[in-house]
Amino acid sequence: MKPPYKITTKILKLVALISEKIGEVNSAHLNKPPTELRKKNRIKTIHSSLEIEGNTLTLEQITAIIENKRVIGPKKDILEVKNAIAVYDYLDKLNPYSFDSFCEAHGILMNGLIESAGRLRSKSVGIVKGSDVAHIAPPSDMLKPLMNDLFDYLKNDDDLILIKSCVFHYEMEFIHPFIDGNGRMGRLWQTLILKDSYPVFEYLPIEALIKERQEHYYESLGKSDNTGESTVFIEFMLEIIFESLEELLNIKNISLTNIDRIHLFQSIVKNDYFTRKEYLKNFREISSATASRDLKFAVVNGLIDKFGDKNRARYRYK
Repeated sequence: MKPPYKITTKILKLVALISEKIGEVNSAHLNKPPTELRKKNRIKTIHSSLEIEGNTLTLEQITAIIENKRVIGPKKDILEVKNAIAVYDYLDKLNPYSFDSFCEAHGILMNGLIESAGRLRSKSVGIVKGSDVAHIAPPSDMLKPLMNDLFDYLKNDDDLILIKSCVFHYEMEFIHPFIDGNGRMGRLWQTLILKDSYPVFEYLPIEALIKERQEHYYESLGKSDNTGESTVFIEFMLEIIFESLEELLNIKNISLTNIDRIHLFQSIVKNDYFTRKEYLKNFREISSATASRDLKFAVVNGLIDKFGDKNRARYRYK
């Protein structure tokens, strides 16, 4: 069955605004942001997603762990960060439409933290806020069919991917398939779903904005639980997505290096042959000589192959 929700005027408006922003991102060559910005945003993503779950490590400590430096802190918190780094580094190998891939990601994310990492829970759970039970998850014998239905919706429904990613995030949180790690898996998997269609989302720190609005995040989940549909949560997450794209576009003086341009063009041309003229057409802000230097650098460093010479030269990524 298709998960229940309504398409509101607010949802339609936000989808239109997000689509415009994605167009602006592509025009500004930010669909794969510069290297330093990608690193900075990845650290913010890991820090925010884990801080929501109670991790105490700072941005500086997480940066040190990424750089293989020694960090003093709670062992559990350090392991959570190392696992998060591992799963985000593994994103390209994960299939957003595969339940097996979903379980594999949970196994990496929760490795050493719980005994059942990568496996569905085998007992009933409830979510307690203060002295109140905020949510009772479906019983364990319903988990596999519920998750199969959810992945079937994700793969086969004609909804826009922006909406499907929000619906998946909410429904997965509602089903609560794992004994622990459901929150970080919901946020990770929405990123993976969006990244599959829009590469910019791989390095967009959506979790940082969720952390800033943590109360509203849980409030929207609660309201959706109470109404029996994900409409309120979809509206909330689309707002977060729109704001994260706006933040990216508002960063001033972003300059792409030759490596940035080479990797960005690979995501556009993929395995097709191309010429220097086609490369230059995509980066109108650089000179013909700079384009030649970029391509020469890529050839010398084994990133692309060159066929032919001078004006007849063609290139192809390895």
